[in-house]
Amino acid sequence: MKLRGIRVVDLSVFLPGPYLSMSLADHGAEVIKVEAPGEGDPGRHIGLSDGPDTVFFRNVNRGKKSVVVDLKNPEERERLLRLVDTADVFIEAFRPGVAERLGVDYATLSARNPGLVYASLSAFGQSGPYRNRPAHDMATEALAGVIGITLGEDDKPAIPGLPVADILTALQGLSGILMALLRRTQTGRGDYIDLSMHESVLAATTNVLGPTFAEGRQPIPKHERTTGGSAFYRIYETADGRHLTLAGQEPKFIRNLLSALGRLDLAPLCEQGPGPHQAPVVAFLAETFRTRPLAEWVSWFEPLDVCFAPVNTLPEALADPQVEARGAVLRDEAGRPHLAPVIRFLHEPAEPRLAVPAMGQHNGDML
Repeated sequence: MKLRGIRVVDLSVFLPGPYLSMSLADHGAEVIKVEAPGEGDPGRHIGLSDGPDTVFFRNVNRGKKSVVVDLKNPEERERLLRLVDTADVFIEAFRPGVAERLGVDYATLSARNPGLVYASLSAFGQSGPYRNRPAHDMATEALAGVIGITLGEDDKPAIPGLPVADILTALQGLSGILMALLRRTQTGRGDYIDLSMHESVLAATTNVLGPTFAEGRQPIPKHERTTGGSAFYRIYETADGRHLTLAGQEPKFIRNLLSALGRLDLAPLCEQGPGPHQAPVVAFLAETFRTRPLAEWVSWFEPLDVCFAPVNTLPEALADPQVEARGAVLRDEAGRPHLAPVIRFLHEPAEPRLAVPAMGQHNGDML
């Protein structure tokens, strides 16, 4: 595997840092999860369980080793420092300044281990007026303007279905760590990575910033290309109360569908771009899709070259034939499901270790 021989010490909890370090573990890195005495990672206690661990915890902590360290105890902190001396990567997600108070900041650790790649994940980064402000995913999404364009049919902000800031920050962190490790092969020196959840979300708004960058105004979501202003990028209700999506606005898809429905005359409205002028097309499609249940529409769309999908439930999504064909869900020895690694190498593919560590299970081996 690509990362065999890389040792990672991870002090983070909840979602962004653990998801990042699990991605490294799936590709061969040895990840040592450092937990505080007591409850350990709060993720161990969040949500439902289908075995000894919660699903939440299992989904981001498989394949790791767990040690319990009281960083306020000088002897235990020294044991951790000796472990970090052997590490390639260090991950923490404290509020700015906490790592320094605990004696595990970059200056301290890099002085002992100059090749260390150190990643700090926080809500707003290590500088700026919000650096000490507490925040989780949704607050950073709100400040970055994303919730302000995630509107329901009532034009009021809606809670996103995914923790976008958490996952984006983890993936940005994965990219940064791998770049730093690559550079280290040339210089022998590690680096410090300052990751902001807020900026990770802001950086993901690239395709919706046209009105703001070009005209200095807030986008009107129901008039914009990917947030409701296009008849061919919308959600429609079916006769049985289920929903389907159209998600492709290229002229060929527009014409293929409208031709099949006998309304090719509506195509020019869509080809003018997004906006209120597409209302007649939206109305026609909404009325049409309400005439049959979702399963019939799925069969009807099958021969057409159109970007279409049913709005699946999560159980339906995991049972989808595409998921099965790609092996996107794995099962451990107890039969519990795991999401497979997304990065698929031809050579040295991932070999995820599906065991989940008990709290402090590896204290004897590691410390």
